[in-house]
Amino acid sequence: MATQAHCAYCFESLSASLEKRHPLNLRDTEELWKKYNADPNDDAQQLQDTDAEPSDSEMEDAVPLPASDNTLDPRPAAISRLLAPSPSTASSSSVQSVSSTPSGVSEASSATSKSSSRSSFFSLGRKKRKSDEVGLGSGKQRSEVEDSPLFVTWNVVTKSGEKRLRGCIGTFEKQELDDGLRSYALTSAFDDTRFLPITARELPTLECGVTLLTDFEPIPSPLDWAIGTHGLRISFTYHGRRYGSTYLPDVAKEQGWTKEETMVSLMRKAGWSGKKDDWRKVELSVVRYQGRQVKLGYREWREWRDWVEETGQR
Repeated sequence: MATQAHCAYCFESLSASLEKRHPLNLRDTEELWKKYNADPNDDAQQLQDTDAEPSDSEMEDAVPLPASDNTLDPRPAAISRLLAPSPSTASSSSVQSVSSTPSGVSEASSATSKSSSRSSFFSLGRKKRKSDEVGLGSGKQRSEVEDSPLFVTWNVVTKSGEKRLRGCIGTFEKQELDDGLRSYALTSAFDDTRFLPITARELPTLECGVTLLTDFEPIPSPLDWAIGTHGLRISFTYHGRRYGSTYLPDVAKEQGWTKEETMVSLMRKAGWSGKKDDWRKVELSVVRYQGRQVKLGYREWREWRDWVEETGQR
């Protein structure tokens, strides 16, 4: 399932592209997002654990460093690791893209804001050690999903709170998430032919949505799906030409469409020009799929990014 860390990574990728800088990679983004959103009460408990007297066995196992090494860096080892520069990301993958939403779609819900200054360097160091102890240092344990078909959606949020689609493109081919999210964050921002490319000036008005797709199932009837649960991918031949289009699971519900209205809209989106009442006469191939969209606003991402910079972790 998609996470807000995935959305934060898309913002990071877009912002870095507009600002001509190297973005954080996905693993670093996920780790820092988790620390930023951690319960502050964990810090107090970790402080107690860290300040406790070492046991006899721990004292016996401890191997002192040479005096010369102890003077190299007065900061705890965890802090040194956190302050090390993050590696740059690799080039994005290239696969076929599809758009998933009508240009008039408005999307609801917003992410929860977090305080930007609640962890000190030393509490971060303790959390880092705790993460290492429980095995969160490996990418496979940190991310629940390694690769997935995905869509990235950008919305503009107006001062009145209205949301307008600004770009939405994805792929049905499985993507390694680091490359896939970065690639489609930029593709949906710059290459959705329904819109002009997103500019740096627009960045503060944006909301990002990420959907990871699962449970693809061909269905015999074009109405064998549930509004709000299933997305749809259709293909058909009309007057000798092949057509196809898709809507993500949230589109029909947000638009207030019936199943039949959704199918007609999908066919219109694909380019079908027949009479509305004749849609059932067209032989459709329909695949339903699932995936819950997770969203994050610019303000929430910016507060997290400021925290990353203020604490010297980037």
